[in-house]
Amino acid sequence: MSESKQILIVDDEPVWLKVLGQLLQRKGYVVKEALSGADALSTLQNYEPDLILLDVRMPDMNGFDLLEHIKRLPRLASKPVVFVSAMDDFHAKKVARELGAADYILKPIDEREVNDVLAKYLPK
Repeated sequence: MSESKQILIVDDEPVWLKVLGQLLQRKGYVVKEALSGADALSTLQNYEPDLILLDVRMPDMNGFDLLEHIKRLPRLASKPVVFVSAMDDFHAKKVARELGAADYILKPIDEREVNDVLAKYLPK
């Protein structure tokens, strides 16, 4: 990959940041991590990722609220945001779509699903 794509992963569980981060780095992506919604907003002040992977359940600000903040930022509003969540719930998926999420994949992550998301939203 000549120009590495940038990905921000937002999850309050360090183990998921590590698992997903290592998977993406092995594929040649540049990864930044945020442990909370507030941390993500701070990072996004001077960082423009090509893709944002976002957990739903986080203590300070849930993923839905964070997505609303992201969509209000003109330079980030069109960036794909994909939820990566353990919530296999119709309502959560519906809310994610209504708020403008590009996709929704479930934990534990399946590498094939991650590959599909990468191919769809970060074409080479």
